[in-house]
Amino acid sequence: MDILHDNLDSFRSGKEIAASDAEPFFDALISETDEQLLADVLMAWEQKGTTQDELFALASIMRSRCIRVNTKHDVFVDAVGTGGSRAKTFNVSTGAAFVVAGAGIPVAKHGNRAATSNSGSADVLATLGVNPAVNAAKAGHCLDEIGICFMFAPNFHSLSPMLAKVRRGLGFPTIFNNLGPLCNPANAPHQVIGVWGEDLVEKTANVLARLGTTKSWVVHGSDGLDEITLNGTTKVAEIDGESVRIIEISPSDFGLEQSDMQNIRTSTLDESVTLIRNVLSGKSKNREAVDLVVMNAAAAIHVASPDSDILAAFEKAKESITSGAAAEKLRLLAELTNG
Repeated sequence: MDILHDNLDSFRSGKEIAASDAEPFFDALISETDEQLLADVLMAWEQKGTTQDELFALASIMRSRCIRVNTKHDVFVDAVGTGGSRAKTFNVSTGAAFVVAGAGIPVAKHGNRAATSNSGSADVLATLGVNPAVNAAKAGHCLDEIGICFMFAPNFHSLSPMLAKVRRGLGFPTIFNNLGPLCNPANAPHQVIGVWGEDLVEKTANVLARLGTTKSWVVHGSDGLDEITLNGTTKVAEIDGESVRIIEISPSDFGLEQSDMQNIRTSTLDESVTLIRNVLSGKSKNREAVDLVVMNAAAAIHVASPDSDILAAFEKAKESITSGAAAEKLRLLAELTNG
């Protein structure tokens, strides 16, 4: 039986993957070498729309197979975007990770190179001087010693270079953009996951609740940003154990004014890196970039701190930058991953 061709026909007929077929289908996807077939399957799947059960099944498989990162920490967080956003800004969650770590909340950051954006978190970190491609032991050591690590997805998940190539060639996000953030190798108990489509907010949150989390947010900006946005409102699905509730937040909840964010649109890796470096230095004159990073860092601090309201978390994030703590976390991660 040719499972990829069978599922291609099923997708085109609007049918989802049967639970019993999920694992053989996944194995077929990661072993297939026919670029056109892979592209056809991913396009048909996206046109049909991925279901909650499909997302849960594949995330469960990837979690069960990933290389684990062990840590002494009981409380830590991952802040990650799926990519695929129509609002092209810099790598906000990458910058926010250092701010969160500088505020005293350990961060197990999971990410990849760019698939549907100008630059992925691994691209940015490498340009900032961090070696992103460390193994599990080194990642765990970084997390334990300095309170932040980066886990480069291909080192922890057995997918395939061919699948990655096809995804890059498609030019639009697929289910794998959504799967990555759900499969943190350190099994982070707290997460802030930004998704590229409003329809993915509740779906992703329900899957995360089924997979298991302590307290997390799934967010989508009204301007299309896969982060909490300054330019409008942000839809939030808050997962607390197995319960999910939908709320809406705006810049005013952080004591900020709305902005169109025209000053933080980037089109190259170097532009993104420069913005992040300047924000972390505490000397950036780009108020919008600083506010966007601090706002998203505050959300991660908030979900990982039961006694922290969002405004208190925002103040902790600001202090992380002004004190130099955030920049110091970047320096330490670069030092430790290259040592």
